[in-house]
Amino acid sequence: MLPRNGEAVRVAVLADSDTRWKWGALTARRISPPGHRVTGFVLRGRATPTARQLAETGADLAAPREVTGARFLTAVREEAYDVVVLALVGGTVRAMLHGLAAAAPARRPVVVTGYVGVVYEKLADGLLLRHGADVVLANSASDARRFRAVYEGVGADASAVVEAALPFLGGAPHAPAPGRDTLVFAAQPSVPQSRADRAYLLRRLAEHARSHPHREVLLKLRSKPGEHTTHVEEHPYQKLAGLVTGSLPPNLRLVHGHMGELLDRTDLLVTVSSTAALEALHRGVPTAVLTDLGVREALGNHHFIGSGLLTSWDALDGGHRPRPDAAWQADQGVAPGASYERAFDAARARVAALLAEPALPPLAPYYTPATAPGYLPGILARHRLDAPEPPAPGPLRRALREAARGVYRHGVQRVAPVIRRLGEL
Repeated sequence: MLPRNGEAVRVAVLADSDTRWKWGALTARRISPPGHRVTGFVLRGRATPTARQLAETGADLAAPREVTGARFLTAVREEAYDVVVLALVGGTVRAMLHGLAAAAPARRPVVVTGYVGVVYEKLADGLLLRHGADVVLANSASDARRFRAVYEGVGADASAVVEAALPFLGGAPHAPAPGRDTLVFAAQPSVPQSRADRAYLLRRLAEHARSHPHREVLLKLRSKPGEHTTHVEEHPYQKLAGLVTGSLPPNLRLVHGHMGELLDRTDLLVTVSSTAALEALHRGVPTAVLTDLGVREALGNHHFIGSGLLTSWDALDGGHRPRPDAAWQADQGVAPGASYERAFDAARARVAALLAEPALPPLAPYYTPATAPGYLPGILARHRLDAPEPPAPGPLRRALREAARGVYRHGVQRVAPVIRRLGEL
């Protein structure tokens, strides 16, 4: 079960954003055999997380190395990892599968991938891009059924799909405290996307705080200005807050920090469709999913149909508290109780069995030059895995790179919205 004469299993985690680093690092711990060692890598790019963002994930691992895709493949070959966890978008997973297949180490690693949260869009596209990994983790029984149906529906091998759970659930069960009344709104970078919709949510949050002056109301932000997450945030709530009529009430605060720690003192979690809702449900924290902007695939709140959580600001203003449907919770892998402790047993056993094999077969993704000749070349070209590895950056180059990122983020958050508005005149 332990490669290389009983040495500790070496696990490499490659992520492309703060949320995927959180998922990948915690997944590696959940599925690896005892005594494993985890080394982290983050892809250099638009969403490369800052030190602050990494610290707030709660992964509790050494800071990951920032690398290009080509440099990561070199590290896998030279440092002889036994397990590789790919916490990436689908296209990047497919590019890494291609690169790992071409790297040809003496013994290829076990390759694991999955999703950081709710899979509410691009189900078939994302799954087929991930096909070929040894283990494709599903975060619930519902996801496992959907994943297998997609693979079997196109004639692909579905045996890699393994039911597990979100690795960052847990924490103390909800316990109301005398005199405490805290509402947390979990913001998302791109849901909703428009300035008008985000301004609406902020206005309703402020109105709720004003009408409940003894309630602590917190707007949980994902990033600070200039930082990026998995998705581009064109209209940060920090900037919209200055436009709220009458300014923000004193009992409404904008906060950052680790979501798990914030849930320790949350009495009502409100969101449009954030994965934070699943964390809250698992702890038994009262949870509300807003319908104010509709129940739409673009918002992701359609995932909560049947959950019993869908409601509106009007109802919450009047004191309504949704009650979750127990069967829905169980099917989504977020039901409270001891079952979560066994959620990763199957994945851990699958990885252990693969590590025990004398040799692993070649990676066999669904997408190949034969099955997707008009799609795959473009994906591989965008990731430029054949590009030479640049030299390690010195202080000047690092400063220039950070400045370039700042210019890009300014363009996304300030310039692009202005150009779009001008185009609508």
